[in-house]
Amino acid sequence: MVGFIRALQDYDNPNSLASKMRRGRARFIRPLIERAFAESGACRILDLGGRPEYWRIFEREFLEAHRVHVTTVNLEDQAESGDPMFAQVRGDACALDIDDGAFDLTHSNSVLEHVGTWGDMERFAGEMRRTGKRYYAQTPYFWFPIEPHFSAPFFHWLPESTRARLLLKRAHGFMTKAADMGEAMRAVQHAQLVSRAQFQALFPDAEHRSERFAGLTKSLVAYRG
Repeated sequence: MVGFIRALQDYDNPNSLASKMRRGRARFIRPLIERAFAESGACRILDLGGRPEYWRIFEREFLEAHRVHVTTVNLEDQAESGDPMFAQVRGDACALDIDDGAFDLTHSNSVLEHVGTWGDMERFAGEMRRTGKRYYAQTPYFWFPIEPHFSAPFFHWLPESTRARLLLKRAHGFMTKAADMGEAMRAVQHAQLVSRAQFQALFPDAEHRSERFAGLTKSLVAYRG
């Protein structure tokens, strides 16, 4: 089980299961880029919570041929990539100072579950739908048995207080051992996975698909375009 969980997390290894699954998501995004390019001769992408290295899921030649330019938005300043294909903006993805439909494609990958409460999720989804002529959103599925952030089977199905107590005892996955209950609760509440019904409510105008592993739905995908 430990080896399986590590395989799901190993994004730095291009041959790992995690990297292969991430590249598999390109099949949903590629047609959106192609349609934007056919429409306007370029594709301006707003990547909420993203990083330039994520876009290695596509061949560089494909991105250049479709004149892709990606603007990433994060709460913290990010190191400049030095790549003219990318620009970085500091901002709150739940309240963007961007005109309606300003981008050909608004994108988020495993970000929705980190924005906060249900109200924050509604605002985040609303900004995705508002700022992009097209959009793509992916998030881990609540009913997949392995929690991707804490790397533990069934961990996210436990009560918050139980998860916090476990985090006080030792590190779990990407989360280090908490120094006190306050830190433990903040870590637990930082990842709020959603059900299929909740995801569909957030993106009612999208096509919905499932990303599956071993016959089980691992992640939820919504896209419009």
